[in-house]
Amino acid sequence: MTSFSIGETDFLRAGLPHRVISGAIHYFRVHPDQWQDRIRKARLMGLNTIETYVAWNAHEPRRGEWDATGWNDLGRFLDLIQAEGMDAIVRPGPYICAEWHNGGLPNWLTAGERELRSSEPSYLADVSDYLRRVYEIVAPRQIDRGGSVVLVQIENEYGAYGSDKDYLEALVALTREAGITVPLTTVDQPTDQMLADGSLPELHKTGSFGSRSAERLATLRTHQPTGPLMCSEFWDGWFDWWGGVHHTTDVEAAASDLDELLAAGASVNIYMFHGGTNFGLTNGANHKGRYLPIVTSYDYDAPLDEAGNPTAKFFAFRDVIARYAPVPDERPPAVTTSPAFSVPLAPAGAWTDAAVDASVSTDSPATFDELEHLSALVRYDVELPGGRGGLLVTDEVRDLGWVSVDGQAVGTLSRARHDRALRVPAGRTLSILVEEQGRVNYDHRLGEQKGLIGVPTIDGAPLTGWRSTPLDVAEIAAEIAARGGEPSGAPFAGPSAWVADVDLDAPADLFLDTASWSKGYAFVNGFFLGRYWRNGPQRTLFVPAPATVAGANRLVVLELEHLLAPTADFVSELALGDTEE
Repeated sequence: MTSFSIGETDFLRAGLPHRVISGAIHYFRVHPDQWQDRIRKARLMGLNTIETYVAWNAHEPRRGEWDATGWNDLGRFLDLIQAEGMDAIVRPGPYICAEWHNGGLPNWLTAGERELRSSEPSYLADVSDYLRRVYEIVAPRQIDRGGSVVLVQIENEYGAYGSDKDYLEALVALTREAGITVPLTTVDQPTDQMLADGSLPELHKTGSFGSRSAERLATLRTHQPTGPLMCSEFWDGWFDWWGGVHHTTDVEAAASDLDELLAAGASVNIYMFHGGTNFGLTNGANHKGRYLPIVTSYDYDAPLDEAGNPTAKFFAFRDVIARYAPVPDERPPAVTTSPAFSVPLAPAGAWTDAAVDASVSTDSPATFDELEHLSALVRYDVELPGGRGGLLVTDEVRDLGWVSVDGQAVGTLSRARHDRALRVPAGRTLSILVEEQGRVNYDHRLGEQKGLIGVPTIDGAPLTGWRSTPLDVAEIAAEIAARGGEPSGAPFAGPSAWVADVDLDAPADLFLDTASWSKGYAFVNGFFLGRYWRNGPQRTLFVPAPATVAGANRLVVLELEHLLAPTADFVSELALGDTEE
């Protein structure tokens, strides 16, 4: 067995000084059949370690329904890292940020009024149950038991959120009781307050930054006077949000910053080595005065792009690492071009007119949280008093609502635009279809309720007697896939479903171009690719090869607005949008 510890100046691996050169891959953002490929490419860039968060809400979306299989098989992911001859760093949170839905916290945990990320007893009890389950997987895979895990992180950038030392101490005690013997770390942005608030004396402090390495390491050293310096989130790119641009960083500048960091003798975890994809409905959101939901791609302008192909940054970083550590002679295989073609889409009818027996009747609209609804949409219906129209005013729509009266579209209410009011015509039934576009993953808006918030009014009079109908888009897509399209059917106004059969000679990574669609969700063979939106910047949805088969592949598109053209276009490469350059 090999030991891993912290010495006066260095990490010690088997008693010898050791530099951690790590890269982040989130197993929950990569198809499990592609984990091994991504890990191997990390080794070929010169990395000796892989870091991952653990997403609590992926493992336990509903209380008590724990899953560590398939996409959630953290144990298999760690075993693959070891099989490649690499070490692993595990960051179980419980809060992870990561531009991931609700910062990784399950909806059931954050619903209602409770103090999050604190020593509040009921919260801490739930967190302890979660961490024990994670550590049942991690503990036997520690390096001193013959496994790959060398470091475990306590919480995540906690100094940017709180300063409850009792909370951190409880997490440390639980971690040690669960059999974690490797060194424990914390990470914070390198400011005096964050580093002081976010850690404990017995925890090894690390920093998160992407430039000005010497200056930030100096700040870190004042708070961590002994042991190795480590940037455990070296930001080599950035994330994108709907309505923004595709963020990139200059390759030479990023490589220079990495060189400065390694020249200082520091250890590093590159965030991200491979970003992957926010498949399904897993994207988070940020809110710093304006709500900005994260796009489906988590490409991050990383050394491996969203599809797992090496970029110019991969080879630039490899050259830098080679100055400080051994790098394999082997290089990744040449990138293969994905097939480009188009297929017609057949209309499959309306899809948001769910059966009334799925609805819940209450005086005020029921939130997603009150409905315990984990999918993207709830339809709200109410009778207009006396059939009169007027000025509809809401407390807030979280996050985007399509308003109609008697089936006729009236307009939209957008949280991102700070919309709260809309004039509606006379009619019998007012309907508002509300999309939850991603839960905030950072700061104190964690866990906020979703849906139609408060009691809407018409000309100042409260509207009561609402029917709230949850719509599970994955279930709807599965039913439509089984039924198929209607080639002779005619398009119509309003949300519409579309189907196509895509013939492939062999399974292949594909890039589905959504430029001629408006807003909605796409599925291939039941695999939920994620959200698309003409708001950009992202244009393509990544289809991982393991989600496809040789022969016929069924594509289902659930469009919320309208298609510009009833075709599905597959292109040869990623199209993630315009950059700021």
